[in-house]
Amino acid sequence: MQTKTLSESANIIQDNLDYTLFSWSKQKGIAPIAVKYGEGVYLYDYDGKRYIDFSSGLMNVNIGHGNQRVTEAVVKQMQQVAYVTPSCVTKVRGELGKKLSEICPGDLNKAFFTLCGATSIENGIKLARMYTGRHKILARYQSYHGSTYGVMSAGGDPRKLPADAQQAPNFVHFDLPYLYRWPYGEESLLTESVAQLERLIAYEGSANIAAILLEGESGSSGCLQYPVGYLKQVREICNKYGILLIIDEVMSGFGRTGKWFGFQNHGIIPDMIAMAKGLTSGYLPFGCLMVSDKIASKYEDTMLALGLTYSAHPVSCAAALETLSIYEDENLIANAAAMGKYMNEQLEKLKKKHPSIGDWRNTGLLGVIELVKNQKTKEPMAPFNAKPDEMVVMNKVAAKIKELGMYTFVRWGYVFVAPPLCVTKEQIDEGLAIISEAIAIADEHVN
Repeated sequence: MQTKTLSESANIIQDNLDYTLFSWSKQKGIAPIAVKYGEGVYLYDYDGKRYIDFSSGLMNVNIGHGNQRVTEAVVKQMQQVAYVTPSCVTKVRGELGKKLSEICPGDLNKAFFTLCGATSIENGIKLARMYTGRHKILARYQSYHGSTYGVMSAGGDPRKLPADAQQAPNFVHFDLPYLYRWPYGEESLLTESVAQLERLIAYEGSANIAAILLEGESGSSGCLQYPVGYLKQVREICNKYGILLIIDEVMSGFGRTGKWFGFQNHGIIPDMIAMAKGLTSGYLPFGCLMVSDKIASKYEDTMLALGLTYSAHPVSCAAALETLSIYEDENLIANAAAMGKYMNEQLEKLKKKHPSIGDWRNTGLLGVIELVKNQKTKEPMAPFNAKPDEMVVMNKVAAKIKELGMYTFVRWGYVFVAPPLCVTKEQIDEGLAIISEAIAIADEHVN
């Protein structure tokens, strides 16, 4: 009897299934893509199939896949020195810090380098508490800041619920409605949202609150846009009560929203910026907490009680510095703004074609299509924190997207649209054609 041999792709997938664990997933019944290489907005598997990447990995591969400028910068740095302790310095560490100070507005001039988004925000929370002498952190329910215990507790994402009993203390959450699901008119949305925050501060005691933590622009919770003027009001509230404002730019930073940082769409300057993802475009793990001069000055004669073995890792610094140059040399931020406008125009056409599209929310190239069962009632195609039996339709949509040659993030009733910033109009058309065909499945379930 002749034994059928597995393809190279199938062998690779099987080894991964047998010997590794997958994030946020049951471990059986999954069918990952075996990626051989990436180039621009595309991924290629071992069987030669091409997938257009319409979520930039996890909204981090902003410069696109396979840019060899980063490879060359990393190799050059490793040939010099691959690691030094954070108490030593390298040329690239200083150059990167200086470049980030030029990019960041206001007096955000001091960089504390970390390993990822979660460790950037963890250290921001620690620093806020040390600097103010206060202990409470306020954050939004529908937000995600990472999966380590501190930032998991700070976020309101339901992925924390299985570990709920182990949440860190002194995180207080507030609900922030978004326009599509606010039934009382846009005029009252800002007023009520600000009033709710003011009430919460009064209940918790302003003298106890170290910081308010918010995303520059909402990401994996569904690109839930702020009421117009909200962040300006939050900045004023923070100033009034001596509360620090930490902005999480892990997903919305580095051109993703058509500006260097998402908060720049709202005309504010925070006290700290947490960065990762687009800082190296995902080519190497790396993060940064950017700190104002006002905060940093306190530690000129006082020990800064923060530390990481791999802080300011020279190889990651080299990847980040080259990535920042690529944003500028290839005009990627301007392209993100222009392609975001084009994306908006094309989605207006899709909304007329598909009765299942309830809402389209987008800033630059950070967008989401929210699918509904009824446009009038706005009943979601899958609810917040949907159970498996509530994901039947959306799972079919996701499967069709993959079958047609696209990788993107599908969650609950959301289809995320966040391609690399180097995307062209032709590639946007290609991607939206795939999404349109897949959404036709959801249209069949509209009532």
